[in-house]
Amino acid sequence: MLVLSSPSGAGKTTMSKRLLAGDPQISLSVSATTRTPRVGEMDGHDYHFVNNAQFDGLVATGQLLEWAHVFGNRYGTPRGPVDNALSEGRDILFDIDWQGTQQLRQSQAGGDLVSIFLLPPSLDELHNRLKSRAADPEHVITSRMSRAADEISHWAEYDYILVNDDPGQCLHEIRSILTAERLRRERQRGLAAFVRDLLAGE
Repeated sequence: MLVLSSPSGAGKTTMSKRLLAGDPQISLSVSATTRTPRVGEMDGHDYHFVNNAQFDGLVATGQLLEWAHVFGNRYGTPRGPVDNALSEGRDILFDIDWQGTQQLRQSQAGGDLVSIFLLPPSLDELHNRLKSRAADPEHVITSRMSRAADEISHWAEYDYILVNDDPGQCLHEIRSILTAERLRRERQRGLAAFVRDLLAGE
């Protein structure tokens, strides 16, 4: 399970899309959310859009690995698709915040978690990126900037910290982390059998 977190505007969504486009061995965990779909978003592809009662049901029946309140809405990770992917030896990418990351680490699958936090080169640059998206009114940008300081304060809880001042280099570093983590002894399926056969001369 590979987590990418960052303050809004620091690049986690862009990095996620680029990583997914170039690596068929990893797929995105599709979150459930109570927020209204944006133009062009598809249910089941971008998010599983549910109402508050449905979300309550997912929480009550233990069907979410993690969930959190973010900007007045709730977001959560459905357990089933993640469990299925991991059992088949596939990697899953999570685009979630520090609250979700903490809950994932405490979950049953937490031992297979690798977390990366992306920092902006500066708060001024973060503000400029949020404004250049032209997706939010000024009061929402102000709220996102206030939340950014709180999110950044959790940087030390992550395994890897990257400063996203060069998107190409940042993506290269994320791919390097993913490659190294895949090569860890405990994640190489069939390695014990291979070594046994190697020593037996087969």
